[in-house]
Amino acid sequence: MNARERLAVSLLVAMAALFAPGFLLHAAPRFPGSLAGGILGISGAVGMLLLLAYTLARRVPWLRRRAALGAMLSFHVYAGAVGAALGMLHTGHHYWSPLGIALVTVMLAVVLSGFVGRYYLVQLGTDVRDQRQELGALRARYDQLVAGSAAVARQPDISLHALVASIADLEHAIDRREALKRALSRWTVLHVAAAIALYPLLALHIWSGFYYGLRWLR
Repeated sequence: MNARERLAVSLLVAMAALFAPGFLLHAAPRFPGSLAGGILGISGAVGMLLLLAYTLARRVPWLRRRAALGAMLSFHVYAGAVGAALGMLHTGHHYWSPLGIALVTVMLAVVLSGFVGRYYLVQLGTDVRDQRQELGALRARYDQLVAGSAAVARQPDISLHALVASIADLEHAIDRREALKRALSRWTVLHVAAAIALYPLLALHIWSGFYYGLRWLR
């Protein structure tokens, strides 16, 4: 994905995450059962179901040979972000049933863990790699300065104290990013576990809607 697509996905994920606690300010109990709420709910459920396309493309051998996994992954990310955003709008901030609360929680876990793994950890790894390269350059300059290199001696802007401070700051930043990367390295486990829990909860939610009656069809 390019930068524009990444920004679009980030905004959709942020929208879904920030919309969740909106019940503190507003709630529309009748909206989920209205026509507009029903359309949003159906659209969100379709988005969640479309996530399975990438999983099937990876797991089924003959699909894996024919599918463009890069394009499928981009579609997977978009479908999850759009589905979660529509699902959150469908709730109308009305969290009244344990099933609905569990479904919202698991849906957010799927989307946020996927976003962390797809974008944040990749960006984190790129940042660490760039910082390590910068650290290597600073250490080389430090070695030259300590050795009294004539080339470095002619550069009056280089200060040994400032160089040591920069190296220390960069090492500390790398250590912090590496620790965060290790802490988030289990994102796949959370993502898969949440996805496994998502579909039974979604099926129960759809069944309950039909069982108790779709108000907007009356």
